[in-house]
Amino acid sequence: MSLQLNHTVLDRFLRYVKIDTQSDPNSKTFPSTEKQKDLAKVLVQELLEMGLHDAHMDDYGYVYATLESNTTKENVPVICFCSHMDTSPDCSGKGVNPIVHKNYQGADLVLPDDSSQVLRFDEHPELKNQIGNDIITAGGTSLLGADNKAGVAEIMDAVHNLVNNKNIKHGIIKILFTPDEEVGHGVDHVDLKKLGASFAYTVDGETLGTMEDETFSANAAVVTIKGFNIHPGFAKGKMQNATKIASEIIAALPKDNFSPETTSDKESFLHPLSVNGNADETKINFIIRAFSENGLLEMQELLEKTVTKILSGYNRSKYAIEITEQYRNMKVVLDDYPQVVEYALEAMRRSGLNPLRRSIRGGTDGSRLSFMGLPCPNIFAGEHAFHSTLEWVSVQDMQKSVETIINLCMIWEEKA
Repeated sequence: MSLQLNHTVLDRFLRYVKIDTQSDPNSKTFPSTEKQKDLAKVLVQELLEMGLHDAHMDDYGYVYATLESNTTKENVPVICFCSHMDTSPDCSGKGVNPIVHKNYQGADLVLPDDSSQVLRFDEHPELKNQIGNDIITAGGTSLLGADNKAGVAEIMDAVHNLVNNKNIKHGIIKILFTPDEEVGHGVDHVDLKKLGASFAYTVDGETLGTMEDETFSANAAVVTIKGFNIHPGFAKGKMQNATKIASEIIAALPKDNFSPETTSDKESFLHPLSVNGNADETKINFIIRAFSENGLLEMQELLEKTVTKILSGYNRSKYAIEITEQYRNMKVVLDDYPQVVEYALEAMRRSGLNPLRRSIRGGTDGSRLSFMGLPCPNIFAGEHAFHSTLEWVSVQDMQKSVETIINLCMIWEEKA
């Protein structure tokens, strides 16, 4: 049937992005920043006002809520929709000034709070599909927060429309909003028993009509260099500077492949994130990404080989490499539940879209949720140029995401 929706997604999005929810990778608390709970409290209140009487925030900052079934069918699987509330530490999330550029006609958009920040038509190919749409950016001094407040607003608007359209039949729908996704801890403390869902969808994807059922597998690596330090005035022929050794290791990594700036599609990479320390001891933090376990091992062997080669020239220095698992390719799990993906593709088709099933060179909360027992692909939210001052989303793409979520709820009820 044709959906007649009363959209609130724009108003919600403009409210949510003004709340600073930036997470902190160096924090030892959970959530990593208390300010993420500011948005969580707003969402809980709005859900309660919509009639989801169990809506609450737990001690960790997660928001849980249940939209009860309105169908007579008793065997409809419980479906969850999930988005994350935090924004990236890579770019300021403070003082976001959202601007709606109505009826976009293909011009470069100069952001008013910093005229050096220009969203250029030629540099963002997806803009060609937005002619006539309403584009939302920030002012130029912060990120927008479409990653992932677009998804949050879309889920909230979908709930609003389901509550107010009793003729749209659906089973039990669970809502989950997570903190700290951007720093890799989005589902560390999620309570799947309390959530009680059989399948889930993160709403955290990019381009209109895309559905991602495959992610990188991810490890982190820390290389610790223990040099030989001595007073610099008496160091000739003796000092072995750990910081310089670390620099040599980074300089020795491949220049033409195996790095984010030289790879695409399903190519693996080894990426130095930061260097911290002094002449005595220095640590290099890496992330390792590949679509397969063999790819991860290949990157780890490259790292070991590079470090060993450089350290062979320093007889008084030592090294250690610590590898930590981060997340795994969710396709391994999702291949056992093909209906989860197929229903998402059908929901997009019912929304008038030509769906595109693809892999993502990254990860979502759904990567880890899938391996925790909750199969969870990722559907589009419409966010673009995330983690930057040029981040943008279109109103019309957000509305299509809302429509897709509602169609998904209907399909699970129909197929039961």
